[in-house]
Amino acid sequence: MGLGEREWTEGWALGFNRLAGTKLLFDSYLKQQRRHQSLGRILLTISFFIICSGILFYFGARWFERSVVFHPERYREGAPWKMPEGGEDVWFKGASGERLHGWYVRAQGVEAERAPTVIYFHGNGGNIGLIGWLGEALATRGFNVLLFDYRGYGRSEGAVRDERGIYEDADAAYDYIVRERGARPEQVVLYGQSLGTTAAVDLAARRACAAIILESGLSSASDMASLILPWVPVWVHRYGMNHFESARKLERVRVPVFVSHGGRDGTIPVEQGYKLYNAAREPKRLVIVEDAGHNDLIAKGGREYLDALAAFIRTFANPAR
Repeated sequence: MGLGEREWTEGWALGFNRLAGTKLLFDSYLKQQRRHQSLGRILLTISFFIICSGILFYFGARWFERSVVFHPERYREGAPWKMPEGGEDVWFKGASGERLHGWYVRAQGVEAERAPTVIYFHGNGGNIGLIGWLGEALATRGFNVLLFDYRGYGRSEGAVRDERGIYEDADAAYDYIVRERGARPEQVVLYGQSLGTTAAVDLAARRACAAIILESGLSSASDMASLILPWVPVWVHRYGMNHFESARKLERVRVPVFVSHGGRDGTIPVEQGYKLYNAAREPKRLVIVEDAGHNDLIAKGGREYLDALAAFIRTFANPAR
């Protein structure tokens, strides 16, 4: 092989080696890019999964909370719906324009204009068709009574979605009694049962009244969440739609408070009744009906319990005071 041919061969070999090296580098680069792309796809998939899970959890938690808290029962033809003796249908508008329905029952045996007025806030289920008897019982003891349904309950329009709606409807009921019926705030007693206690406390913390009655009430939504879902961290509770911080709000209530609870309440433990009582300012009264559950406190307490309520109302909502 001549010199020129040898040089050509060596040059060709050198070029081939350089080309092969370049190909190896390019292949390595492609592999690295594929690894980066695979990692990117994995991270994108994980991020997408986390976002979707968060959205599902958020809306699922909201749906679960609403289904647990509110159980409205609309008025139906043929369902038990007996107006209390001495009562009348009344309508008034809520903050969002809904027409709210109630029964106004006049006091018996006294002048209605001079009698204390009780605004009753029922619990999270049913409607006023189930409590007409209570309006009669209070009226026979000398009190005007307003029984009404929150939005979405009974014959009231709209739909309840969160605690703000309940508070707005409580304001509307109060305005009706004070503005339309002419009751003086110092003659108005706010009486809440179960979920209705949250409306009574919230209203009393902001507006003038004579006294409040809290029957089978909850201390807060967080306390209830810890009871129902003990495995959920407490810090998660702040992200709920409803807080119902009655124990905290009682610090701002400056009127007498009557707290009652069933000793065998399996829905809202009696410990939450004690918590409400301890949070309230003086003067205050606590009544525990030991053998009562959540919804039968009046039935178990009987006439003695109703008479105790009446005595409390007369003491602090007496127009002669």
